[in-house]
Amino acid sequence: MKKLLITFASLIMLSCSSQTNKKELTTSTPKPMDTNYNKTEAEWKKTLSDEQYHVLRQKGTESPFTGQYNLHFEKGIYKCAGCGYELFTSDQKFESHCGWPSFDNEIGDGTHIKKIKDMSLGMARTEIVCARCNGHLGHIFDDGPTKTGMRYCINSVSIDFKPEDKK
Repeated sequence: MKKLLITFASLIMLSCSSQTNKKELTTSTPKPMDTNYNKTEAEWKKTLSDEQYHVLRQKGTESPFTGQYNLHFEKGIYKCAGCGYELFTSDQKFESHCGWPSFDNEIGDGTHIKKIKDMSLGMARTEIVCARCNGHLGHIFDDGPTKTGMRYCINSVSIDFKPEDKK
């Protein structure tokens, strides 16, 4: 009888755990890439400038101190130049004197930017890409001067700017 009760209790626990997993799978929040923003390389080449293609799709880097948003401090939103996904606000931007636009945080709850371990060029870094289209944005470092301690170092050509509505 004791064995029967233990078996019955085990089956109930297994059933409850199975129901929870099913519920979690069906009610999970869709990830940005679920919007299927994939394009062929030919489509990317048609929609991006040569320099944007080099940075966003081939993980290139623009020369320091040359980007249009390096010393840009107007109020508004910075979006991915590849797909328009909102990435940063002007309140998150700061002057880092590194030659590229720098931000201390990202929009949202960590779902707009993906962080990827990057061991290229003989060093350990963290690459950051747009979570919607996987476009290369730059790298993130933990040497920022603000409260977050982070410095999102971004290529200007990988972002577009939408000014804040003036009333």
